[in-house]
Amino acid sequence: MTAVASSVFTAAQFNSFLRDNLNETAPAKATTSGAHFAVSGTNEISERISASAAVLTTETGTSTTFDDLATPGPAVTCTTGPRALVIVHGTMENSGAGSSRMAYEVSGATSIAAADNRGMGVYGVAGAGVTASGVALHTDLTPGSNVFTAKYRVSSGTGTFLSRRIVVFPL
Repeated sequence: MTAVASSVFTAAQFNSFLRDNLNETAPAKATTSGAHFAVSGTNEISERISASAAVLTTETGTSTTFDDLATPGPAVTCTTGPRALVIVHGTMENSGAGSSRMAYEVSGATSIAAADNRGMGVYGVAGAGVTASGVALHTDLTPGSNVFTAKYRVSSGTGTFLSRRIVVFPL
């Protein structure tokens, strides 16, 4: 609307051109403390809520393909757009000269298998736990409800995993 001097500004014009536009701002859309906003389309923003989870028990695994431990996860469910920043963190060791790895799979709206390039690993640290983190930026997610679940594998030997955490920042 273009205002004209001495013209009457009606309630309908106020609602359409002022109120409705203000209702499209981030403060008007904010519903959750600590949330952030991401562009979800042309001239459109969506509130995103980060999530984290932890499994603090010490467990071992011998699978050479990514799999669950006795206590699966940790796992989080987030509403994402096409992007998310994912962090996995934990302490790992291996009984021999092999590697122990922690990564994550994505399920729900998106289906992505766990992979070495989206996680972390330690190599040849028999008897010495190493604490590490891995970070990955996904740019290929299907927008919607996505579940991020930690998975584990070794190259050989027995892997020991503890203080396992996952954090997802949906974008």
